[in-house]
Amino acid sequence: MTAVEGRHASHFPCSSRDRQYSSSIMCSIDRLLQKDVRLGLRPIPHFHFSAMASSLLYYLLLFFLLLSTNVSGHRHHSHHRRAPVLPGDGGDVSAAINLACRASRFPDLCESALSSLSSSLPPNPAPADLILAALAASSDGTKTARATAEDILGASASDLNRTAAARNCLEFLYLADHRVGVASSALSAGDLAGARLFTGAVALHQYDCWSAYKYVSDTQQVVDAMAFLSDLANVTGSAASMIAALQRYGANTSLWAPPQTERDGYWPDVAAATPPPEGFGAGVAGSCFSGNPDATVCKEGGEGCDFTTVQSAVDAAPVNSQQRHVIYIKEGVYEETVRVPLEKPNLAFVGDGMGKTVITGSLNADTPGVSTYNTATVGVLGDGFMARYLTFENTAGPDAHQAVAFRSASDQSILESVEFLGHQDTLYAHSLRQFYNTCRIAGTVDFIFGNSATVFHDCLLVILPRQLNPEKGESNTVTAHGRTDPAQPTGFVFERCTVNGSEEYMRLYRSKPAVHQVYLGRPWKEYSRTVFINSHLTEIVRPEGWMPWKNDFALATLYYGESGSDGPGANVATRVPWSSQIPAEHLGVYSVENFIQGNRWI
Repeated sequence: MTAVEGRHASHFPCSSRDRQYSSSIMCSIDRLLQKDVRLGLRPIPHFHFSAMASSLLYYLLLFFLLLSTNVSGHRHHSHHRRAPVLPGDGGDVSAAINLACRASRFPDLCESALSSLSSSLPPNPAPADLILAALAASSDGTKTARATAEDILGASASDLNRTAAARNCLEFLYLADHRVGVASSALSAGDLAGARLFTGAVALHQYDCWSAYKYVSDTQQVVDAMAFLSDLANVTGSAASMIAALQRYGANTSLWAPPQTERDGYWPDVAAATPPPEGFGAGVAGSCFSGNPDATVCKEGGEGCDFTTVQSAVDAAPVNSQQRHVIYIKEGVYEETVRVPLEKPNLAFVGDGMGKTVITGSLNADTPGVSTYNTATVGVLGDGFMARYLTFENTAGPDAHQAVAFRSASDQSILESVEFLGHQDTLYAHSLRQFYNTCRIAGTVDFIFGNSATVFHDCLLVILPRQLNPEKGESNTVTAHGRTDPAQPTGFVFERCTVNGSEEYMRLYRSKPAVHQVYLGRPWKEYSRTVFINSHLTEIVRPEGWMPWKNDFALATLYYGESGSDGPGANVATRVPWSSQIPAEHLGVYSVENFIQGNRWI
C-alpha cells in the first residue's frame, strides 16, 4: 500500500407489494433508513518534514500575518464566533496562546501561527476562540494550497502523473475546506467530539495532498507546495490537539499537555451505561424497511427500471438532500466505476444479495496516472451512505498491487451484508465514522486500510492466495491502519469477527503452513490503532499476531490490542511484545456507542 484517499420515504407495510422488486428487496433496509438523518464528519494526521518545513515556517508566518485581517473580518460567520459554553480562564492574548499551544506537539509552530492572528482575538480569549482562530488559519491556508494546486495542474499538461496528483490535491483540499467549516460549527455548538473528529479530517485531507505530491516532486513548485502543506497540516493538527486537551482537562489551559494514547496508559472516560461486551453492536438488529425504492437500476433495462447504470442513478439523485434516497440495484454484474460526490449525502444502495448484485472494476495503481485513491471501483464522499445485499469488487488480480474495491470517506456510513472482493487494499476505510455489520471482506495485503474510526461487527475476513504462484508462500496482513497523530480518535475495531482463509488458501496453507503467514495487521502510520475483541482467529494467524512495517517503525507508538478472542490463532502468550491486552475495565472505549457514537445514528 502507498500513502496515495430520506429516511422519510413513503411508508408502506412490508408485504407482497414489495415482491415486485424481487424477494430480496422486501424488508431490505431496516429501521436504520427510517430514522431522521443526522449529518456529521471526523479527525487525523501529523507528519513532520524537517527539511523544507523549517525553511517554509517563515513564509507560513507571513501568510498568517496577511490573512489575520481577513479572519477578523469574517468573525460574523458561524464557524468563527465565540462559543459561550467554553469560557476562558483569564490572561492576556500572548499568555493565553502560550498556554493553549502547550497542547500541541508543535508548540513553536502553533504559537507562531496564533500570534500572527492575535489582533483578531478578544483581549481575554477563551480556549474556543484560540481553536477557532487556528481553524480559520487552516481554512485560509487550504484556499492558498488550492490555488497552488491549480497552478501546478496548469503547468503539468505534459506530465500524466503530476496532472493526476494535482487533480487529487484539488479534491482533497475541496474536502478540507468543507470539513473545516463543519469543525468550527461543531466547536461553536459545544460539540467537542465532533469538532475534534472534523478537525482531524481537515488535517487528513491536507496530508493526502502532500502525499499525492510526494511521488511527483520533481519541480521546485511542487517541493514548495509540499513544505507549505506540511506546516499547514501541523497547524490544523495543533487545533485537534487543543480540542483533545479541552476534552481531557477542561478550560484551564495551564493544565493542557500534548495528547496521549492507550500506549501511554491514558484511557478516556466513557459512558458508564455501556457494559462490555454487550454494548457492541447495539441497535444492529433491524426491522423491515417500509417503502419503495426511489430509483431502480437494471442491467438490461426494461419495465420498472429507471436506469441501466449505477452511476446514472447516483447522478440523478437529489443534491444535498436530508432525506434518505434508496437506489435498488437488481441482480446483475455492473462493470463500471461509481463515484458518490460530497453533494449527494444519504444515498443507499440495495441489491439482491452478495454475489448477485455485483459492481466490478479493475483499476490498479500500476496504471500511469492512477493512484491507490483513484483505483476504487466504488468511491463515496457523501455522508450517511448505506449499502446492503451486494458485492463491490476489484478484479485487478494478485500481481497488480494496490487495487481498491470500495473507498469511503462518508461520515456515519453503514454497510451491512456487503461483500468486498479484491487482493491488495480491498477496502479503503479512508476517514470519518463507519460501521460494517455481517460483511465479507477478502484480500491479501493490507486489505483493510485507512485512517477512519470504524467498527467491524460480525464480519468474515478472508485471506486469498497472494501470488500467481502462491505455492512458494507469502506474508499477508489483514489491516494497515493509518493514524498519524495521537489527537485523532480513529482506529479499527473488530468485534465478533472471524479471520479465515478461502478454500484455495487453506489448501495451500495445510500443505506447507510455515511459508503461508497471516498477521492481524501492521502499522501503516506512526499511531496505528487496531483492536480485535471477542473474535475467532483460526490457525492461519501467526503466533506473533502482528507484523512490523519496517524495522522498529511505530512499534513504540502504535496500539494493537486484543481481548476475549478464541481459536487456535488467539493464543496471546506468544504475541509480539509491542501488542497489548485490553484491560477489561476499558473495553467500553471500543463500543459502538463510545468509539463512533453509533447510538446517535445507527
